Amino acid sequence: MTAPRGRTGRPPLTEERKAEIRLEIARAAVDLFVTQGVTATTGEQIGQAVGVSSRTVWRYFPSKESCVRPLFSAGIDLTVACLRDWLPGQPLEQLFDQERTSEHGLIGGGDRNTVGALVRLTRTEPGLRAVWLQTHDEAEPVFARALAERAGQPADALRPTIRAAMFNATLRAAVEHYAWRTADASADPATAEAELRATLRWALAVAAEGLK
Repeated sequence: MTAPRGRTGRPPLTEERKAEIRLEIARAAVDLFVTQGVTATTGEQIGQAVGVSSRTVWRYFPSKESCVRPLFSAGIDLTVACLRDWLPGQPLEQLFDQERTSEHGLIGGGDRNTVGALVRLTRTEPGLRAVWLQTHDEAEPVFARALAERAGQPADALRPTIRAAMFNATLRAAVEHYAWRTADASADPATAEAELRATLRWALAVAAEGLK
């Protein structure tokens, strides 16, 4: 009887390592998009910048524009966590004034300028704009579930659905305003963080006022 053979070759990647690779690809893609434009950038160049093959790039992402998605998703994930931690009676504009955003900031230190540059590119690059809008579109029902849970309402109730749509639009508009008009890649990190927080606080305060 022949003994079964053990697995040969490289051990499978952990989910944590896969997430790290996706983020490395995203950062490299943005750097290339900024320096030479989206059209001139290839999957091979993105892979070379990370030290992987273009085949690996396409294994993780269906297109070069979609390579940036992890940088957008990180902000959405943080926002959902803040919604779930939002205390009863706490003003909406204080949503991001929480411990989880104090340690690493609203955008993880080294990615702050990268994300700012990426959002600025969405203004002129239709492919990146589509990814940005799609990320927010897919985030909206997640926001609605978090708001419904907080209010003790069904996930498909109309009230949290409408509130999620308003919140989602407010968040997107505030980040775009910051990136397009306020963010400065050369700014001191502490100053940039303070400017982003101030922009979000003001935008959420306006949203909390509702339509009058």
